[in-house]
Amino acid sequence: MNARVMLYSAVDDEVTHYEVDVEAATLTPRGAIRVPSFVQEGWVHPSCKHLYLTTSNRGPGLKADMNHVSAYRVDPVTGGLTSDGPPKPLQHRAVNVCLDPSGRYAINAHNLPKSGLTIHGVNRDGTLGAEVGQAEDLECGPYPHQVMVASSGRTVVVADRGNKAENGKPEDPGALRAFAFDNGVLSNFQVVAPNGGYGFGPRHVDFHPQKPWMYVSDEKCSQLYMFRMPGDRIESEAAYTCDTLRDRANIQPHQQPSTIHVHPNGRFVYIANRADHTVDFNGNKVFGGGENTISAFAIDTTTGEPWLIQHADTHSFNVRTFAFDPSGRLMVAASIKPMNVRDGNDVTRVPARLSVFRCGADGKLDFVRAYDVDAEGKTHYWMTIVGLD
Repeated sequence: MNARVMLYSAVDDEVTHYEVDVEAATLTPRGAIRVPSFVQEGWVHPSCKHLYLTTSNRGPGLKADMNHVSAYRVDPVTGGLTSDGPPKPLQHRAVNVCLDPSGRYAINAHNLPKSGLTIHGVNRDGTLGAEVGQAEDLECGPYPHQVMVASSGRTVVVADRGNKAENGKPEDPGALRAFAFDNGVLSNFQVVAPNGGYGFGPRHVDFHPQKPWMYVSDEKCSQLYMFRMPGDRIESEAAYTCDTLRDRANIQPHQQPSTIHVHPNGRFVYIANRADHTVDFNGNKVFGGGENTISAFAIDTTTGEPWLIQHADTHSFNVRTFAFDPSGRLMVAASIKPMNVRDGNDVTRVPARLSVFRCGADGKLDFVRAYDVDAEGKTHYWMTIVGLD
């Protein structure tokens, strides 16, 4: 019997689930639900029986005053989602959420208007429990963009992106911020900020499944770092640095990486390059150039060094999230929004998409097809893939 695999995709406050046929590389929509507000991020319980979503009414002109984290029960047969317990209110918008490897705690990362972490217990039945109190002096930096728990379950890492210098404001330095984690409580703060954090903009991290290695995407300069983590402590400098772009000499505005994932087999690491710069053409805003690719890197099994093996075209614009099926044979990448593209003297509208790739034994991606997603006037902000068996 083939394993059942589901994909969950969020456009604003609507979450659609698709059945995934890994062999055929197809997605079939099966149902959709509404959630309290716009989905920011989600995380699946290690048991795959619950999905946790953090939501906020963020956006231009919105106050971000409806902020929650919610638990949803995953039907083991259909993959359908059902609310399981009342949403837990959050004081501020959370941009990211994760669970620790044991599935006992849900951690939300906040950046605007105030940075910090909020931690809730997860009950044995998968519902969300009470908030866990933390020390008042925890420092998460100017712009934490992601929170992750190391494979050991003993260390929480915050990717503090900082901010580029713009509009007369000086640069906010970035950092990797690590905390010891014990029964839901954070302590023993560590800050890793090469060059004082200037020119350093960690957006997302992922951990090797077997080795003490952490891979980091840098939003400020489109680079991939590998940091060693002996004893769950992050070394002060990256062991390896790689360019994620195919053609840095022709870099365009709004070029930056997004999500990073280590392949389930630990032999490869992938990072999304995204661009949405526009220029005027015959009264239309059209794509102005840049790279919308997935960069694939092989990992040296002895040293952890990544080396580039491919730039795979996503056939879409501004991929914010992507994910693998549990077997690692299929990847799906989700682009945020539609984009006008110049086609000679005409303009073509390319929708937001779910782009499907096969992943070979050599780690290279082979584009199969794309599914259009209706995100006109909305944002296709998040997706993930879950194996139910």
